[in-house]
Amino acid sequence: MKPQIDNPFLIAGYDSPTYFCDRTVETEDILCTLRNGRNITLTSPRRLGKTGLIKHAFYLLRQQEPGATVIYLDLYPTSCLADFTQAFASAILGQLDSNPVKALKKIATLFKGLRPNLTLDPISGQAKIGLDVAAGSEGATLEQVFEYLKQSGKACYIALDEFQQVANYPETNVEALLRSYIQDLHHVHFIFSGSQAHLLGEMFLSPKRPFYQSTAEKKLGVIDDRAYFAFAAAFFHKQGRTLPEDVFLALYQLYDGYTWYIQMVLNRLYAKTSREINDCLIQECISDILQENEFYYQHLLRVYPKGQIKLIKAIAKEKRVREITSGAFITKYGLTATSSVKSALVRMLDEEIIYHADEGYLVYDRFFGQWLDAKF
Repeated sequence: MKPQIDNPFLIAGYDSPTYFCDRTVETEDILCTLRNGRNITLTSPRRLGKTGLIKHAFYLLRQQEPGATVIYLDLYPTSCLADFTQAFASAILGQLDSNPVKALKKIATLFKGLRPNLTLDPISGQAKIGLDVAAGSEGATLEQVFEYLKQSGKACYIALDEFQQVANYPETNVEALLRSYIQDLHHVHFIFSGSQAHLLGEMFLSPKRPFYQSTAEKKLGVIDDRAYFAFAAAFFHKQGRTLPEDVFLALYQLYDGYTWYIQMVLNRLYAKTSREINDCLIQECISDILQENEFYYQHLLRVYPKGQIKLIKAIAKEKRVREITSGAFITKYGLTATSSVKSALVRMLDEEIIYHADEGYLVYDRFFGQWLDAKF
């Protein structure tokens, strides 16, 4: 039996459509694309709800196609082909067979020279098949994993989240290798998703790259503010409280519709069960979040050089900066030469401390930006 959800404003994981807001058009678009045999590249900045959307679509796929298998794999922790192979094998093996013992025998036959192992998940109690990938055997093992997928003949949908990590692997042929295997899997369909649009765009839109024009391109936007308000207000109504529309819309605009930040505040707001919902209570919830994360934010300030920290603080003060190398901005905040600002900016963008949106540059972590603005 699933544990009861005490707070409907989830800030991690996915439960069911009950706690998932809107995205009706995006969900149907993804399902239609996959059903018609096309792979997808899905991009969005972090904390906009990309992973939740994928898991929501997969939840519905399980219901609509009971015989199909859906697999979600986050590639963010991987840094080389060996990491990818290990993670991919662990996610795939055994998932296409209903009987784990038979699956183990099948895999042992297919993966000659390798030893698959059967373990029990300590939380779910379910059997899980793993594979020890020996150094130097990554390419051969990966080929066998794809052969396992091919031989199964079973409808399968696989999401490879933060797929742009592949472009940073030290090996030079990974994209071509994956493309050669994937193009032969007619019953397996992929979602390649990620938060670094420029890297994914280069991988899938450049004629020089193996995945060129091999997928449907989809960019995720924010949830409609009215739909989000109706979703949130309904849960507070069940709680016996009223969420004023103007209060919610001010919160929505404060974080530009970015789902995770809004959910964090709504989660805190829902927990304050005996309080009237107003702007003051919203600010109290935000202050609680910033205070709890203060140690982490102080640590960040110690990690980066003084010049880069000065740039981050300046952007936080401005909220967003359209012309970051303009003389007016540099002079106002006592920054060094334009070349130094450009150099600092490159590192901050690469490490996702600063984000370049359509409206300008801003601190990627909105809570961190608010904390900087309040402290300095």
